Amino acid sequence: MKRLFAFLALTSFLTFTSCASKLAVVNQASFTSINNNTQILTGADQLAIYLPMLKGKKVGVMGNQTSIVGQSKTHLVDVLLHEQIDLKFAFAPEHGFRGDVERGEKFDNDVDSKTGLPLYTLYGGNQKQDSIVKSIDVMIFDLQDVGARFYTYITSLHRVMELCAKHNKKLIILDRPNPNGDQVDGPVRHDDKFKSDVSWHKIAMIHGLTIGELAQMINGEKWLEDGRQCDVTIIPVQGYDHTMMYDLPVVPSPSLPNALSVRLYLSLCLFEGTDISVGRGTDWPFQIIGYNNPVYGSFTFTPGERHGMTKHVEGKGAVNYGLDLRNIIPSEHKFTLKFLLDFYNKTPDKSTFFARPAFFDKLAGTDQLRLQILAGKSEQDIRASWASDLEVYKLMRKKYLLYPDFEQTN
Repeated sequence: MKRLFAFLALTSFLTFTSCASKLAVVNQASFTSINNNTQILTGADQLAIYLPMLKGKKVGVMGNQTSIVGQSKTHLVDVLLHEQIDLKFAFAPEHGFRGDVERGEKFDNDVDSKTGLPLYTLYGGNQKQDSIVKSIDVMIFDLQDVGARFYTYITSLHRVMELCAKHNKKLIILDRPNPNGDQVDGPVRHDDKFKSDVSWHKIAMIHGLTIGELAQMINGEKWLEDGRQCDVTIIPVQGYDHTMMYDLPVVPSPSLPNALSVRLYLSLCLFEGTDISVGRGTDWPFQIIGYNNPVYGSFTFTPGERHGMTKHVEGKGAVNYGLDLRNIIPSEHKFTLKFLLDFYNKTPDKSTFFARPAFFDKLAGTDQLRLQILAGKSEQDIRASWASDLEVYKLMRKKYLLYPDFEQTN
């Protein structure tokens, strides 16, 4: 840690105002972009930049187990306390502060057993959130997103920005790479009828943004209540661009244990609107899929219970038949509808496939995808239906990029 801090202290930095008037991005000397995590410095790693912004301030943190600093993977909260930063509390997103709460499960306010820091949930709202934020001067946001609109950490970002804007508090975002930032795909949400924790923003389902870039978009498009803008400073990742593969150093949530699950999550999460198992309750979540009918494939598995996967386990205790996707190379896989369409086409009674149609529509951000599948549309036809929306979204997205893109910029 001392070596890292000493190195960072030698780098120069400057601040410039972005297209959003209340947002600043802090830059350091550039690094060569190489597809290797050792070449990357996350926002949290750049202590020399953000520690001076916190000295003498009352500070709150939105974080979880992914909020780590340096090669030692020291938790951000531990680093800040060691540096005698006046930490008052931490907000936690879905899955909790230590990442051990199941998907969709509500959890109460608590105290971190390791540090004694008061913990408050923002997942699903918090009646005391306004008074909590009023008690500090600066808020830090440090969560590892995975690049899908239905991954709720970006909903937590929006809520934190909303609170900081409402109470005139500064927000510092410690940016991290998007492990799926090499693609933009899927339907763009338009209708607020489909707005929910899993579809909060009017962005593509596979959005191709880092947390910092999305914060710029939220401010720039004035998506906060009453058109407010949040006073945000972003500490960008050094050595990252949108063409890169990035292996997450910490599991972002219980069901995404490795790089393959993070890549396949984009394609398989839509199954959560059905009764098809995506491998929860096994050692390979989001790497296998199946159901208790041999029509779906010859590969078999029996979901049980695993850490963080006990209450919401599809196909629990039954033999499931389906597909083993564990041989897929993560860097060679991108979002596809082929698995969803394959299982739908194999379902004997297709009227039962969408077991939770309203939730499926929220995941998709529209009811059109479900209706297209019911109508027997091909993936090619479905993709054609959202192509023009994606082009409009991509143009908006380019205004807020902090890093070189996977598509050449004109």
